[in-house]
Amino acid sequence: MAVKKNLVIAVIAIWALVLAGGAGIGVLLLTGDDGDDKPADKEADDKSSQPVSGKSLDEFYDQDISWKACGANECGTIEVPISYEEPEGGTILLALEKAKATGERIGSLVVNPGGPGAPGTSTVEDAEFYFGDKLRAAYDIVGFDPRGTGESEPVDCITDDELDVQLATDPDPDTDDEIEQGTENSQEFWAGCKAKSGDVAAHVSTVEAARDMDVLRQALGEDKLDYLGFSYGTRLGATYAELYPDKTGRLVLDGAIDPSISSRDGSLSQAKGFETALRSYIKDCVDGGDCFLGDSVDAGLKTIKDLIASIDQEPLEAGDAEGRKLTVGLAFYGLITPLYSQDNWTYLDDALQKALKGDGSTLLLLADFYGSREGGTFTDNSLEAISVINCLDDPYSITADEVPAQFADFEKASPTFGRVFAWGLTACNGIPFEATDEPDLVIDGSGAAPIVVLGTTRDPATPYEEAVAMADQLESGVLVSRDGDGHTAYNKDNACIDDAVHAYLIDGKVPEDGLKC
Repeated sequence: MAVKKNLVIAVIAIWALVLAGGAGIGVLLLTGDDGDDKPADKEADDKSSQPVSGKSLDEFYDQDISWKACGANECGTIEVPISYEEPEGGTILLALEKAKATGERIGSLVVNPGGPGAPGTSTVEDAEFYFGDKLRAAYDIVGFDPRGTGESEPVDCITDDELDVQLATDPDPDTDDEIEQGTENSQEFWAGCKAKSGDVAAHVSTVEAARDMDVLRQALGEDKLDYLGFSYGTRLGATYAELYPDKTGRLVLDGAIDPSISSRDGSLSQAKGFETALRSYIKDCVDGGDCFLGDSVDAGLKTIKDLIASIDQEPLEAGDAEGRKLTVGLAFYGLITPLYSQDNWTYLDDALQKALKGDGSTLLLLADFYGSREGGTFTDNSLEAISVINCLDDPYSITADEVPAQFADFEKASPTFGRVFAWGLTACNGIPFEATDEPDLVIDGSGAAPIVVLGTTRDPATPYEEAVAMADQLESGVLVSRDGDGHTAYNKDNACIDDAVHAYLIDGKVPEDGLKC
């Protein structure tokens, strides 16, 4: 079965999924450097010998971008300080990619696909999938790999082999050995981050990434930032608006996150969101008649839960060239991946039908897609970066002993996924870094131009209620709602949404607050 390249448009910070069971990892990433060929001590030497920039902040703002052809697009870099509090210290080069406007250009549109941890340059490589023709005609679409991701000094914490082990680990450990394994995974992860990427990993917060966007805005020659952010990219965009309201242009935030929500409440919200999405998927199967999962939603849920429980006891053969089997951890990621888009439910049909017959191959393929794993290696570092960024932004964590007390609340939110998300609350336990740049920033975007916030009613990863909350908290927030399934709203065959986005970004026409599509 061939999996479409556009299977997932963006993956948000999924606390429980990313670091479930204390594993210290979880969802997406990119890296060309997985650390296999760099011992920890060599890596540390490389970082410590990084040259001091000796630059003032003004000098970073004065730089120009030297664009060079890369395929059909243009690529370049900008230099930013590792620490904005000490700009004279070391620097990072941020990777950029630009798809030039196909029509009459009105400016640059900076974009971010989410994560956190996803490389933004890949969004521009797939611009025809992410963005409508009208938008690509009017704007140069500019993506960047946020600091610590992609080709922008990617944080490196563990090897590919170690990452494979952690992803395969049970995200809902039910034995003492499994709990101990999760704890060891987490310790190994954070120790590796500090040893291999400590200087950079301590400075990959959302606030610092937002400051990078302002340097990028200036380097692009734009007086104000026009921006389209998906999923976690909405938090990044809202943070920019808070830090630079006078430089905020036309912002559209799609699949929005409540900027005030705690990591625990965010985990509860996502647990509920994925439960809603799974039930919607099963209902669609039942309504179609002769559903292979059962004749009701409850029956379908039982079939899936029984399948996962059986894989927990005995991993499935998956026909993998490397000899890997489908473990319960990999089955979990394979199950949630197609829930990001209704267009991909047919992949989940195929995966579950095969798994019920003892063949785990398609669920394993979906899990690999989720983790950016191809040909026996991980193509980016998103699964490592997401953890570091999330935990810098909010280091809240509990110990393994404290997890069972959370089960009641999480199983109420999601009878299917609740315990996995509860274990995810151990994710940041042991992080050796602490954010230093505006760690307690409160976001309301006071003084910014209108900010259009998009929410989808049955979004699994960023539940609709969070979009409502973001629009309400932003002083200039304008809420536009899509009634539908899947993650994010724009360019999902909903003309009402697309027209509203294009009218604002291209013509500056602000949609009606509360518009329902």
